[in-house]
Amino acid sequence: MAGGGGGGGAAPAPKHDELTPHPVKDQLPGVSYCITSPPPWPEAILLGFQHYLVMLGTTVIIPTALVPQMGGNNEDKAVVIQTLLFVAGINTLLQSFFGTRLPAVIGGSYTFVVPTISIILAGRYANEPNSHTKFLRIMRGTQGALIVASALQIIFGFSGLWRNVARYLSPLSAAPLVMLVGFGLYELGFPSVAKCVEIGLPELILLVIFAMYLPHAIHMMKSIFDRFAVLFTIPIVWLYAYLLTVGGAYRNAPPKTQFHCRTDRSGLIGGAPWIRVPYPFQWGAPTFDAGEAFAMMAASFVALVESTGAFIAVSRYASATPLPPSVLSRGIGWQGIGILLDGLFGTGNGSSVSVENAGLLALTRVGSRRVVQISAGFMIFFSILGKFGAVFASIPPPIFAALYCIFFAYVGSAGFGFLQFCNLNSFRTKFILGFSVFMGLSVPQYFNEYTSIAGYGPVHTHARWFNDIVNVIFSSKAFVAGFVAYLLDNTIHRHDGSVRKDRGYHWWDKFRSYRTDTRSEEFYSLPFNLNKFFPSV
Repeated sequence: MAGGGGGGGAAPAPKHDELTPHPVKDQLPGVSYCITSPPPWPEAILLGFQHYLVMLGTTVIIPTALVPQMGGNNEDKAVVIQTLLFVAGINTLLQSFFGTRLPAVIGGSYTFVVPTISIILAGRYANEPNSHTKFLRIMRGTQGALIVASALQIIFGFSGLWRNVARYLSPLSAAPLVMLVGFGLYELGFPSVAKCVEIGLPELILLVIFAMYLPHAIHMMKSIFDRFAVLFTIPIVWLYAYLLTVGGAYRNAPPKTQFHCRTDRSGLIGGAPWIRVPYPFQWGAPTFDAGEAFAMMAASFVALVESTGAFIAVSRYASATPLPPSVLSRGIGWQGIGILLDGLFGTGNGSSVSVENAGLLALTRVGSRRVVQISAGFMIFFSILGKFGAVFASIPPPIFAALYCIFFAYVGSAGFGFLQFCNLNSFRTKFILGFSVFMGLSVPQYFNEYTSIAGYGPVHTHARWFNDIVNVIFSSKAFVAGFVAYLLDNTIHRHDGSVRKDRGYHWWDKFRSYRTDTRSEEFYSLPFNLNKFFPSV
C-alpha cells in the first residue's frame, strides 16, 4: 500500500513508511541462537536443565493421575515416572539426531490418557483382588496396546504417506492447527493454577515480570533474565511453598488442597529407589487385546496430527525454514519408534512433541538443537538417580500450570504468525480460519461436557473400541481444527489462481521439496553423512 501525499518538506517520507505493512519472514527474526548455532557450554547446560524442569510437569502429572487408578502404590508411581523420563530422554535424542532434527522435546502426551483409562476400566481386570497384581496386569495391557499403536506412526512416517498429506498443507490450514495445539490446552492452564492459587499465581506473575519487564528495566542483565526466567522463579516460589508447608498453613486443609499445595505430598522421594535403570518388559510380557489396540491407534493418529502442529511451531521458534514434508514424515516415523519404546519399557503412556518445551523456545529465544540434546541427558541422568530426580519431581503442580499459561500461549501465537502469508481480506480465508477454530473449540467441548455428566462419551455402542476411537478423535481440539481447515482449504475453489495466493500456498512452494531451498540442507540434513543412505525428497 503506498503512502498518501502530504504537505511540508520531510513529512511524507515517514508517513510512507508508517503505511507499509510488515514484511513477510520465512524465518522468525529476533532469535538469539537458531537451530544450528549452540550457545556457550555453561549457558547451554543451564538452558538444557531448564528444559528438563519444564517437561517434568507432564511427566509427573500423567502417572500421578493414572497409577493409583491402576492399583499401583507410591513405589510403582515413582518407577513409572522414572521410566517415562528415561524413555523421553532417549526419544528426544533420537528425534534431534535422526528425526526432524528440530529442538523438540518428545515427552508424555495427554492424548493417550483416555484410551489408557479405558484399559483400566476394562472388565477383565475388575475381579483382580490383589491391587499390585492388578497394576501389573493393566500395565502389560497398555504396553501391548502401545506396541500395536506405534505401527501406525511408523508406517505413516517411513512410508512417506504423511509426506504426501503434508504437501497439501498451506499456511492457512496450518494456522488453526498450530493455534489449537497451544490454545487447546487451556484447561491445563489457569484451572490448574487455581487449585492452589497462593502458589500458582505468584509463579505466573513473577515469570511475566522476570521475562518481560526486568530485561528492559535492568539493561546490564537483559539476556540473563529473559533467558533464565524459569530457573529464577521456580526456586523462589518452591521455597515459598515449602515455608507454607513447614509453617503448618495446610495442617487442617482438605486432602485435595494438601495434595496440590504441599511440597511433601507427592510421595515420590520416599517411593523412589536411589539408583535404578529402567529396562524393557520390566512389568512382565505385554498382553494384547484388539479393541484396546484400536483405541490406542486412534490416540496415536491424533498425537500424529498434534505433533505435526507442534513441529511446525518448533521450526518457527528455532528460526528454521518451514519443514519440508519429507523431513516431517521422517520425524513422525521416529516418533512412532518412540511410542514403540514406550510400549516396550512400560511407561503407561505414549509420546508426542512437548508443547510446553516448544513455548520455552519462544520465551528464551534460544532454538538451539544442542540445548535440547543436553536436556535429554538430564532426563536420562535423573531417571537413573531416582532420589535426586524425585526431589525436582515433587514441585507442586500449580507451579507447572503457571508455566503452561505462558508456554501454551506462545505456541498458539505461532499459529497466528502463519497468517502473515495469507490474504486476510479474502472472505474465503475468513471463513476457513474462523470456522475451523470455532469447530475446534466447540466439538470437543460437547464431547468433554457429555462425558463429564454421563460418565461415557456421546458415541455409546456395545463395541467399546469403536466408542473409544470416535471419542478420542473428537475430543482433541487441535485435531478437529486442523482436519476442518485442511479439508476446506483443499476443496473450496482450490484451482482458482487468486486463491492460491490468498491461502499463502505460493510462499511455501520452495519448501515443498527438500532440495529446492539450500537452507533445508543446513537445518534438516542427517548427521554422519546418513543422507546418502536415507535421502530426503
